[in-house]
This record gives sequence, C-alpha cells and structure tokens, in this order.
Amino acid sequence: MPKQVPSLTVGIEEEYQIIDPETRELTSYITQLLNEGPVIVERELKPEFLQSQVELGTEVCKNISDLHEELAKQRGTICQLAEKRGLAIVSAGTHPFSHWVDQDITPKDRYFGLLEEMQMVAKRLLIFGMHVHIGIEDRDFAIDCMNVMRYMVPHISVLATSSPFWSGRNSGLKSYRSVLFSDLPRTGLPDYFPDWASFERLINSLVNTGCIPDGSKIWWDVRPHWQFPTLEFRMCDACTTVDEAIAIAALLQAIVAWLWDLRQKNMTFRMYRRDLVEENRWRAIRWGLDGKMIDWGKKEEVPARWLVRELLRLVDPYVEQLGSREYIETIHTILEHGSSADRQLKVYEESGDDMKAVVDYLIEETMKGVIRPAI
Repeated sequence: MPKQVPSLTVGIEEEYQIIDPETRELTSYITQLLNEGPVIVERELKPEFLQSQVELGTEVCKNISDLHEELAKQRGTICQLAEKRGLAIVSAGTHPFSHWVDQDITPKDRYFGLLEEMQMVAKRLLIFGMHVHIGIEDRDFAIDCMNVMRYMVPHISVLATSSPFWSGRNSGLKSYRSVLFSDLPRTGLPDYFPDWASFERLINSLVNTGCIPDGSKIWWDVRPHWQFPTLEFRMCDACTTVDEAIAIAALLQAIVAWLWDLRQKNMTFRMYRRDLVEENRWRAIRWGLDGKMIDWGKKEEVPARWLVRELLRLVDPYVEQLGSREYIETIHTILEHGSSADRQLKVYEESGDDMKAVVDYLIEETMKGVIRPAI
C-alpha cells in the first residue's frame, strides 16, 4: 500500500510572559484577563499553570509564508491586548529575575492536580517554550522521523536558546529552561521505536497502569501528537523574535521533507544511541552556539556552528522546493550574531549587570515585526 505523502503543514504554539513594565517583574494577570468578559481577539487565550503565563497557537498553515503572517498577527494581538491593560509581553525561555516562589497558580482543577502530583517540581516550572507542529499523516513515517530527529535536537536547540538567567542570576547555561523542564517525568529524548504500533503499545501500557491519562502527558523533545497527525517539536526555548521562530519552523519543515525523500529512496539518516545524542543535548544547553558538539559519525569534537551549517547544506534543496529560503536566512543571522541568550548576556554585560535592562530589551525584541489587529 503506498505511503501517504506528508502534507508538511506547520503551526506554532508559544508561551509568553506577562510583564509589569514599571517593575519589569512577571505579573499574575491571566485570570483577570480571561474573566474581564468577552475579549475580542483573533486567537484563543489559553491559561498556563502559572498566572504570569499565557499560551497562544497559530492556525494550521500550508506554508512558511502563511505561518509568518499568522505568528506576526498572534504576537500583535497579545501585545496590544496587554498594552491596553498597562502590561507588556516577553517571549523568552525564563524571566531574568522574577522568582518562582512569588508566582500564583491558575485556579483550575487540572493545575491543582498537577501541583498535587509534581509538588515543588511543578511550582518551579516558571519556564516558557515554543512548540512546532509539522503535518505528517503517515504514522509509521512520523515514528521514523522522530527516531532520526533525536540526533538533530541539539542542532535546533542551540538556535533557540533564550534562558541564560534564573532568579536574578546568570545560570552559566544558555538554556536553563531545558534543565528545569527535565525535572518532569517523560521528558528529554524519546527512545527508539520500530513503528507506530510499538509507540501505541507504550502509551496504552502507561494509560492502563494509571501512569498517565492520555498521550498528552508524554513531554519528549519530539513526539507524535496524541490527537493530531503532526510531529511536535518541543525542544525550543520561546524564541524572542518572530523571525527566529519562523526560521526554526522552516528548518524543521525542510528536515522532514528531506527525511521523506530519503525514505522514498529506501534510505535514512544513520541512527545513534540516545546516550550519545544526550551528550550533544547537554552541550547545546550549556554552551549553545559558542560551544562544541560531537560529530558522532566522525567521532570528532567540532564547533556547534559548523554542525548547524552542515545541516543547512543537507536540507538546502528542500528549502528551495518549499519556498522558504527568505525565512531560513535568519538562521545565518543567528549563527553570526548569536541566539537570544547570547544577546541577553551582551545587554547584561554592557548595562553593568542590570537585569531590568535585559527585560526592556526582551520587550522590544518580542514586538519586532508584529502585525497589530485593526481597532
């Protein structure tokens, strides 16, 4: 039976910080925002575990050009809504200095249930991420793609690092969010699965034994979505600019297109042990683009930037086919000028270790290129 060609549709979910622009602190406001009566916005506001967070997701888009417009409108909507209430929005993996102890939990049963189950591990999750969905209707190919994509998780992560600070300290890491999220069960890199049926058996075993209610509680860096025919990429810190988020989504879409082409030729990318890939994942979290990772094929330590450029060369023909070259170009800008984490650290240093200057920078960068809704 012929395999179904993946649609390669694309969508993005982002978790945003709600900021008091006077104190630059996170502010617990999402409940008031949702309870103020009908809020006329183009997107559904979704509360998160903590009231200083809000989640928004784009529509399913057929191409990266449409996704760019969708995300720019999404950010414009939430930024304008916040500004009307004297607030601001930031997109970054952690807040530079707000403390998790001071945050209010959103009063919903499922969040109280999460707190009861996870205790302080959940309370400390003052983190913000970006999830990218790529449409893959053939479930066995989705598993194949997930198996291979484990190797590329560090390559993508270094581009998205935006959480160097935690509770008023320089963490020394480029993605402290990744460390905090790893405290939860069923996170990090998935294991290898031979096919979709084996993945379903795992989910059924966890559900039938009362470990999880459904597949939504699988929080790997890359996973098949439990409801929709997409592969979901969850390794990224929240990207600070629209262009960065779109560039990473475009790269992920191109990688999936490349892997599908290999599959049609009865080929695939070489598989590596999860513990080997974990070494690169740690290096990406710790040093980001300034560090080195291991080329496990050659068994050599090489600059992270070199490995990202190698990946770009591999997928270049598919970037052309997908018409996303102008968006992919932002990857080269990141490679040259650094990720959001690198830029935040530079602002911090140049401002004389002023965390508030970093927040001001993040507010400005988050609003770059947004499309505000007509009033």
